[in-house]
Amino acid sequence: MAEPIKWVLNQMPKSEDRHLGVMSTEHVAKAHTFHRSFPQYTVTPLAKLDGMAAWLGLSSLSVKDESYRFGLNAFKVLGGSFAMARYIAGELGKDVSELSYDYLTSSDFRRDFGQATFFTATDGNHGRGVAWAANKLGQKAVVHMPKGSAKSRFDNIAKEGAQVTIEEVNYDDCVRMAAAEAAQTEHGVVVQDTAWEGYEEIPSWIMQGYGTMAGEAAEQLEEKPTHVFVQAGVGSLAGAVVGYFANLYPNDPPKFVVMEAQIADCLYQGAVAGDGNPRIVGGDLQTIMAGLACGEPNTISWDILRNHVDAFVSCPDWVSAKGMRMLAAPVKGDPAVTSGESGAVGMGLISTLMRDKDYRELKEALGLDQNSRVLMFSTEGDTDPEKYRKIVWGGEYATEES
Repeated sequence: MAEPIKWVLNQMPKSEDRHLGVMSTEHVAKAHTFHRSFPQYTVTPLAKLDGMAAWLGLSSLSVKDESYRFGLNAFKVLGGSFAMARYIAGELGKDVSELSYDYLTSSDFRRDFGQATFFTATDGNHGRGVAWAANKLGQKAVVHMPKGSAKSRFDNIAKEGAQVTIEEVNYDDCVRMAAAEAAQTEHGVVVQDTAWEGYEEIPSWIMQGYGTMAGEAAEQLEEKPTHVFVQAGVGSLAGAVVGYFANLYPNDPPKFVVMEAQIADCLYQGAVAGDGNPRIVGGDLQTIMAGLACGEPNTISWDILRNHVDAFVSCPDWVSAKGMRMLAAPVKGDPAVTSGESGAVGMGLISTLMRDKDYRELKEALGLDQNSRVLMFSTEGDTDPEKYRKIVWGGEYATEES
């Protein structure tokens, strides 16, 4: 029998919501303008799965497909690149709106700024984005990956010219390692979406960079979504998406559902505790959802999520695997979406809520029915091609239904 999905409705006390402004539409518009200056920029597809929606009993189902982002197969570059630009702008005494891609890749920029070393920890996608941006901007990058990271993801980072290692510790310990090394390096900077006391500015800029994806989706949708499903590791992506849509629709926001890998469900654990304080999950945190294997929440995001999320859901690996197969082989007439292990958990959860009577209580609590217009984010493609094939073609992590 499949390991059960765990869930809790959000009944935490509200805070003053002082971090919601991080994801204002004005901040996101500034990030979007910066990204549009890149010659590699295109709007990624919003796959409209009308056949799947009908089969599940929904009005519509839209999937933002980030496998097309900048040729890097994942959305993460949006955050790292914008945070680096914001940092550089501050060092130069400029506004980020003055820093186009053309300037940042010019000899004038190298004369004005010189060179910094950007340190980060990653399962793969964020580090690749930071390494790519550093390479394009003539900067240095040092990337630490946690125990169990895929060789293909390591290779993709190394190809961008970064110094990269796979460590024998988990993600959160790699973050501490990167921060310690940056502190000892001249012009060393940590670019991490994990916020902690004294380190909140750069994570907030990363979240604003992620807002480009949310803003594109909002423009592509024909109608306001009634439900937004978004996955979380430290919670920066979730905080960015929830924060953006809460700002965009302040009087009538969608219902928000945040999903985590069960082995690293720190946000869910905080919601279960119910006192408004974040919780930390430790250990090896081994899951196929490598991009979500983070046990220590971003404090900025947590504040946004506790105020605006309707339900927190803790998902076993089979949920993501099911979602990967469904997106790869959709209902006839719908576009296929190549969605990796950290990208497809929304599809697996949505289908389970709509089809499995064991989760009827959550479905009804969220008001999911034939009138629901659902938006989810496939944040990565097949970033670990071998694992992707084993799951989608080989049937790993199968359930009775999939």
